[in-house]
Amino acid sequence: MSLLLAFALIVAAAALDIAANVLLGASDGFRKKRPGLLALLLVGLAFFCLSLAVDVLPLTIAYASWGAIGILGTSLAGWFLFGQRLAPCAWAGMVLLLGGIIFLRLSA
Repeated sequence: MSLLLAFALIVAAAALDIAANVLLGASDGFRKKRPGLLALLLVGLAFFCLSLAVDVLPLTIAYASWGAIGILGTSLAGWFLFGQRLAPCAWAGMVLLLGGIIFLRLSA
C-alpha cells in the first residue's frame, strides 16, 4: 500500500469518526436507538480504516492525524450543523491542530 493511500484511509477514518460524532449528538444520549447504533458501527469502520493505515504509517502519525482531523471536523460540524458557538481560542486551537497535522504529514 502506498503512503498516499494510507493517508486517504486516515481521512476516511476521520470522516467516519466525524459522522459518528454527529450521529451521537442526534441520538440524544442514546434515547434514539438508530442514530446511536449507527454511530457505533461507524466508529468500528473508522478503526478498521485506521488499522489498514497503520500497516504503512507509524501508529504515532496515523493516530495523531486521525484524532486531530476528527477534532477539527467535529468542532466544525457542531458549529455548522448545531449552531454551537466557538470561542476565539477554539478557532486558534483548530489552526494549531491544522499546523500539527501538516507537520506530521511532512515527517512521514
